[in-house]
Amino acid sequence: MKISNRFTLTRAVFAPIFYLIFNIPNWAHSHILGIISACIMIPLLAVIELTDYWDGHYARKYNEVSDFGKLFDPFADVMLNLTVFMCAVSAGYMPMILFVLILYREFSQSFLRMIALKKGVAIAARKGGKLKTVFYIISGFFFLTLESYKRFAFPVPEFIDTIIKNSLCYATFSLFIVCVILSWLSFIDYIKSFYSIIKESD
Repeated sequence: MKISNRFTLTRAVFAPIFYLIFNIPNWAHSHILGIISACIMIPLLAVIELTDYWDGHYARKYNEVSDFGKLFDPFADVMLNLTVFMCAVSAGYMPMILFVLILYREFSQSFLRMIALKKGVAIAARKGGKLKTVFYIISGFFFLTLESYKRFAFPVPEFIDTIIKNSLCYATFSLFIVCVILSWLSFIDYIKSFYSIIKESD
């Protein structure tokens, strides 16, 4: 396997691992595991997200850009980001309706890629899709910061604790809304750009 695709594979493999690290403390009702997970989640996600840069870097450096890579890269991105959002839903930070809207968008995008691939066209990520992914990542880190803060349970005055939690909560929710909007705007852009392929497949 090419070096660039190995980095992409890392994101896909670590997605379920991240899900387990996030949820095992809740399943086990363990405060100690909660603190341990709080120390791991953000650094782990940061390293995993960096593989998105590394796979692109090595693909260009070693001329490994391929149609497979153009499909595998967004697949791994979606798998990881949806995993983070599932954690946010289970923890009560993301309303199910927002997750469903993002899920429908990603399924629709995957269907569009399959149609294009049937016509011999590999749809690479466009600027709108990349911007959407950036906000997926940012919202994920905000959500994890809030959850990690709760798991650490710092001994601070109650009013300060409330301000911190509410501020992070409102910021996270707002970012989730932006993610939904950007995801569908970028999907509309993909449809417009590849409408001819869709029309030919009808």
